[in-house]
Amino acid sequence: MLKDLDPLLHSQLRLGVISLLISVESAEFTYLKEKTNSTAGNLSVQLDKLSAAGYIDIKKSFRGKRPLTTCSITKKGIKAFEEYVNTLKQYIGK
Repeated sequence: MLKDLDPLLHSQLRLGVISLLISVESAEFTYLKEKTNSTAGNLSVQLDKLSAAGYIDIKKSFRGKRPLTTCSITKKGIKAFEEYVNTLKQYIGK
C-alpha cells in the first residue's frame, strides 16, 4: 500500500521553498520570493505554515534599517522532504 503524500509539502509553493532550502544553509525572503515567483503575501503565509509544522526556522532581523527575514530548513523539514520524495518514487514505481 502506498503512503499518503505529506499534504503540507504537496502545495507547489511550500514544496518549492523546501526544495530551495534543502541545498543551502539559509535563504533570505527576497531570494525565496524571486525563485518561487510568488507574491510577498502568499510566500509569508506559506512560510508561516512551514514554520508552524517545524519544517523551517524563520529569523527576523535588520540589515541597516530594513527588515530582513532569513529561513533555514530544520532536521524535521529535511526528514519530511526525504519522505515526500521517497513516497513520490513509490508512486511512479522507481
